[in-house]
Amino acid sequence: MALALGFEVGGWCPAGRKAVDGPIDPRYPLTETPSPGYRQRTGWNVRDSDATLILTLGALRGGSALTRSLALQQGKPCLVVDLKDEGGLAVARAWLAQIGPESLNVAGPRESGENPVGENAREWLEGLLGR
Repeated sequence: MALALGFEVGGWCPAGRKAVDGPIDPRYPLTETPSPGYRQRTGWNVRDSDATLILTLGALRGGSALTRSLALQQGKPCLVVDLKDEGGLAVARAWLAQIGPESLNVAGPRESGENPVGENAREWLEGLLGR
């Protein structure tokens, strides 16, 4: 989505371009970490960005909770937005205006039948980042 909006995209992915649903499409300009695990990818994406925005539906858990913990440990600005929160877009806009990051790590839970975050996140991010 960021590519479609004309934003520069980058970051880290696990060795082998591993994702839960298969290899990550080569059109995404990501660099592989030495490890095939997700923890290193998560940590390096937090480390190499100016701030992290975590989008969720409900409580943080799993990799999203890890992302928040790593951002706090590294002293990086981090905002968690529940996509059900009607005021979340305004809060995120104000947060971005205040901190002015050059690079933003956007994170959140993986899409699943129990957690249909993908389409909600796409629409929300278009509202936040649309030019």
